[in-house]
Amino acid sequence: MLAPCFNPGGVDGAANPEARLRAGGQAPETGKAGDGPLNDCCMLAVDAMGGDAGPDMTIPGVLQALRRHDDLRVLLFGDAAWLEGKLGALGSDLRQRMEIRHAEVAIRMDEKPSQALRKGRRVSSMWQALEAVKNGEAQAAVSAGNTGALMAMSVFVLKTMRGIKRPAIAGLWPTMRGHSIVLDLGATIGADAEQLVDYAIMGEAMARALLRVEQPSVGLLNVGVEEIKGVEEVRRAGRILREAALPIHYHGFVEGDDIARGTVDVFVTEGFTGNIALKTAEGTARQVAGFLKKELNASFLTRLGALLARRAFRNLKEKLDPRASNGGIFLGLNGIVVKSHGGTDAVGFANALTHARAVARYDLVQTIANDLAAKRMMRELQEAREERAEDAPRGAVEAARTGT
Repeated sequence: MLAPCFNPGGVDGAANPEARLRAGGQAPETGKAGDGPLNDCCMLAVDAMGGDAGPDMTIPGVLQALRRHDDLRVLLFGDAAWLEGKLGALGSDLRQRMEIRHAEVAIRMDEKPSQALRKGRRVSSMWQALEAVKNGEAQAAVSAGNTGALMAMSVFVLKTMRGIKRPAIAGLWPTMRGHSIVLDLGATIGADAEQLVDYAIMGEAMARALLRVEQPSVGLLNVGVEEIKGVEEVRRAGRILREAALPIHYHGFVEGDDIARGTVDVFVTEGFTGNIALKTAEGTARQVAGFLKKELNASFLTRLGALLARRAFRNLKEKLDPRASNGGIFLGLNGIVVKSHGGTDAVGFANALTHARAVARYDLVQTIANDLAAKRMMRELQEAREERAEDAPRGAVEAARTGT
């Protein structure tokens, strides 16, 4: 039985905060160590069998996240006997904030999405974590498992939001200004103008949740900032974002080097380009780190300099640590799904849980749904105005012909 959260005010539902979650209740952003009394819990469903190391990585990561956030509760899906063995020596305080649910099947990292669906439907730890979100038992699902399988199951279980053709993967990206949101990082190869506009709307909502920016700036990734540059779909998406009265601060086109600068809060592109940009940045970071390590060990003087500057190097390492931004969020679904890197460690997985908690508390799905509805309304009004404008000359010609 999961331990309840403490509610000091006798608010309706305080005796059973999980019931409030199932009814759609949302709590304010509380629950960090030292925040004081908690008003509600944040329930996450975790695929404990996912990732390269499985429970050897996910369980320590969950424990770190539970210690970090007093309001966090976790449903663990996986091999119950194995998980109980991992948690056997755990103190009662943390153990009471977790519930183990047995799942017979673990999806392998090399399985094709179609195979994973056939093999894991209803019986896999990945599927059951997603169903917990669908059924209202959890506010978000987190998995470090097979990306293709997770995306396929997420679409099958949670379905896409109205008007969304295919979800996008959005991630945090370290920049000179702090962090930005970049999407799509590989969910969809190619995207038309309307999809790019939808990505902009969803990314902007995510930036408000994670970056705590009141009005995030949004840029479309392009080969130049001039309006005449780029492929037609990108140019058309830019025109829509400029001309439609959407609740978005549209900056304009941005280039690849603007990502590192943090020129905007949200960078929008299609999945092919986004995934290449991500892998290029990761490779460049490793290359620079390798060059730096080699040069710092080249001589006694360089090693002495490294020793004197060790605090600066430690700070640099923390800023470039990919674990800090681990956790891509699937946007465009009727539920929150966070994909952790399969090869991360406990620290990285704990950070993925932290990101899931943040977007769950912000009620990201409803925010995106409202913004997409506003977009549809504005587009319908714009199309109606254009239709009236086209009908006006025809009406004048008809009046002249009939003499009325």
